[in-house]
Amino acid sequence: MTFAPLLPELSTTVARDGFAFMRAGAMRRLLDGRTDLADWDAFAASWNDLRLDTYMADGGRYRRRRFAVFSAAAGDPAITREPHQPHYQARSYNQLNGDIDRWFEPVLPEIGAGAAMTGILRTARALFDSITPDCSWHIEVHQFRIEARPGEAGQPTPEGMHRDGVDHVLVLMVGRTNIKSGETSVADLQGRPLGSFTLTDPLDAAWVEDARVMHGVTAVAPVDPALPAHRDVLVATFRRETR
Repeated sequence: MTFAPLLPELSTTVARDGFAFMRAGAMRRLLDGRTDLADWDAFAASWNDLRLDTYMADGGRYRRRRFAVFSAAAGDPAITREPHQPHYQARSYNQLNGDIDRWFEPVLPEIGAGAAMTGILRTARALFDSITPDCSWHIEVHQFRIEARPGEAGQPTPEGMHRDGVDHVLVLMVGRTNIKSGETSVADLQGRPLGSFTLTDPLDAAWVEDARVMHGVTAVAPVDPALPAHRDVLVATFRRETR
């Protein structure tokens, strides 16, 4: 696979530091551009068809999303989409929207089964398998669009610095339109800063060891208040299945 030369270095960085920031060029090399990115235009365009997140306890109407669940069994290369189900986080991880089943509209079938999603999840699994081998995975995929308007900043992480309650996280930039800020910060579990960066270009990526570090993203605001403004990312979380 084309990601083989880059994977050991990325694995070492994530295992050592608890996170890694990967620029789009490196992420593109990690993926197979001929197959994994063959439908990238349609994949990115699907963010124009997300649905309003009505669960926001802060009353915000700035987040749109779709959701899907996949699984991967140890020793089996297949990544299988599971029946649609709710997203749940304990309040200990998400004080804003935790302790409830949240039902979101599903990722469209053609997007969930498409080349980009398949390649991204396969690549993420290869990395996380190298860090935590011989695991079966519960994988959750979130398409997020954070909108920013005059008088209402968009909050990528309204819960602030947090953990997601999983083992590993990939945050992949899909696109930014007319926004400023959106800086990602990473801290240890005592809140000590470990690093910060901004996902700016499509395929910029953040790899996070959720059990070891916290992460958060600053609010985004429109550059030109008269024009639409939004931040589109794919978030994939991997949690070890217990037997």
